[in-house]
Amino acid sequence: MSEPPPPSFSARATDFVNRVGASVVLLLAALVFDLVYVTAAALDHVGPRFVDFGLFPGIFAMAGCALWARKRAAFAGMTGALALVAFTMVIHYYRVPTYSSVLANLSITEVVAGVEMVYFTARRVRPGVAFCVIGTLVVATTVAVFGRFPRYTYSSAGFTESLVFGFLLLVAAVLTGLIGRPQHATDPQREARARRLHRINDLALSQWPLLIALGLGLFLEFAQAYNVGLRSFPILFCSILAAVAAIYSRREPARASLVVAGLILLAGVVMPFLRLGYGYEPGTGIPPAQVAAGLGVVVNLVRVTALPKAWPRIAALSVAVAVSTLLNFERPGFRLLTDPQTIGLAAVLASLLLGIAIAIGLFLRSRDSEQKQVVKAAVSDAQTAERMALARELHDVVAHHVTGIVVQAQAARMMGEKNPQLAYEAMARIEDAGVEALAAMRRLVRSMRGDAQAGSGEFNEQATTDLAADLRRLVESGNHSVPTSLRLDLPPHLPQEVGRSALRLVQESLTNIGKHAADATEALVHAEVAEDELHLRVMDDGREPARRPAGGSGGYGLVGMRERVALLHGRLSAGRGPDGGWRVEAWLPLEPNGETNG
Repeated sequence: MSEPPPPSFSARATDFVNRVGASVVLLLAALVFDLVYVTAAALDHVGPRFVDFGLFPGIFAMAGCALWARKRAAFAGMTGALALVAFTMVIHYYRVPTYSSVLANLSITEVVAGVEMVYFTARRVRPGVAFCVIGTLVVATTVAVFGRFPRYTYSSAGFTESLVFGFLLLVAAVLTGLIGRPQHATDPQREARARRLHRINDLALSQWPLLIALGLGLFLEFAQAYNVGLRSFPILFCSILAAVAAIYSRREPARASLVVAGLILLAGVVMPFLRLGYGYEPGTGIPPAQVAAGLGVVVNLVRVTALPKAWPRIAALSVAVAVSTLLNFERPGFRLLTDPQTIGLAAVLASLLLGIAIAIGLFLRSRDSEQKQVVKAAVSDAQTAERMALARELHDVVAHHVTGIVVQAQAARMMGEKNPQLAYEAMARIEDAGVEALAAMRRLVRSMRGDAQAGSGEFNEQATTDLAADLRRLVESGNHSVPTSLRLDLPPHLPQEVGRSALRLVQESLTNIGKHAADATEALVHAEVAEDELHLRVMDDGREPARRPAGGSGGYGLVGMRERVALLHGRLSAGRGPDGGWRVEAWLPLEPNGETNG
């Protein structure tokens, strides 16, 4: 069976996010950003050195409360509100400079931590208590936004935009928390809603690199919004919609590509009239979140869609990007870019980014195809192994009993007229063999239907726990009608799979004696353990039959025996002995995978 390839970095990262939780990863990413940003600001030559480190206590306090909210949302929310107000007083008193992220004067970690505390409170706390906790967090956030401005200096634009953005974040966090509240499993609609939420969560986490790029682009746009006021809201809204469409493009890349192209074109046409001046140096005329969304859509188009259908949509995206760039490249207002050198530079940059996105999409497309082939091969190998296991069980177990029935019936027919008592005894043995055959068939049917107990493994209910006792029981059943002697030298405990295979090997050998060993008067079964191996020997004193054996010969007995021995990395020998009888010998390693005996 082919081994699956090792998991990729993307798969390992997705598994890590699923284990620790998306909220923790998002909080840690925000914390790392603040650590880098604040440290750089504290060590630069603008203003007093090291004073910016005064932001760290509040940042770490809010991050700790957000982590605590995963277990005790109400207590964590109230503590976070108190910490926000307390450190606002410290920042205001000591005049620690702040920077604005989504909300004015609040770091990105404080914003993310506050949103997560609102989310967990809405999801896990009783409605009345949740209302009080969320209300306290809203008041504390308002105090922080308003109280961290320098003394007697307030920015009405920053406060108004914080009010708008904060309201949107509050509504999103509360609604998401309410949707995720645990519900009774008997409500089909709530179950369907929970399944949709899980699908959305899986869709976002499976594209975590795109999610990071979109988040960074939106963060830059939020920061730019504080410089231009509420006029930026229409473009920011287009960027948010483009980010959502880019995430959804994994499911519907064709439609999402048209949506993103339309949003980029709309923003590009509207932006000159708003005189926003989205000139990020070096300016491209397109907001960064929309750039990330366009690249993400191209990647998913090439990855999922047939290439002949993907090219027209990529061309539509390229046209939208070109129009938006020509209208807004490094200049506010409605002025068309006409400089050939600048146009050439923009075209080279756009072609480079487009080529990288297409290359990533082709790589992911190839990787997905390879993974499908690996999964298909693994499923095929598993199905083949299951069929072979069923074939061996059917041949070794059921055929053994049926062969005994046929042999006993022939003996009863030959001896019945001379000695009815012998025929009567043979009929009793035939009945016993038939009952055992039915029981074996039921076990096989249960295994095929999947009704075996969980964790029982492949036919483990038929595995032997005492090989010596099972061998004696097998010989005493006498279904092969040849007197058999036993020589056993076995320890009390053998590996279960080794014992099970040994029992089936002896069973098949005795069945072959009953079918093929003409005029056999004695058989011998010898089992012993020597040098970390189980040595089996089954032999008889019969001769090669001159006629077709009872029940026919399917030719699969030795094939199944060799397969069993090969699975345990053992050795098998079968053939005529020097005295004319048939001899089967097997050596089965007792260590896993045959490590000691190669």
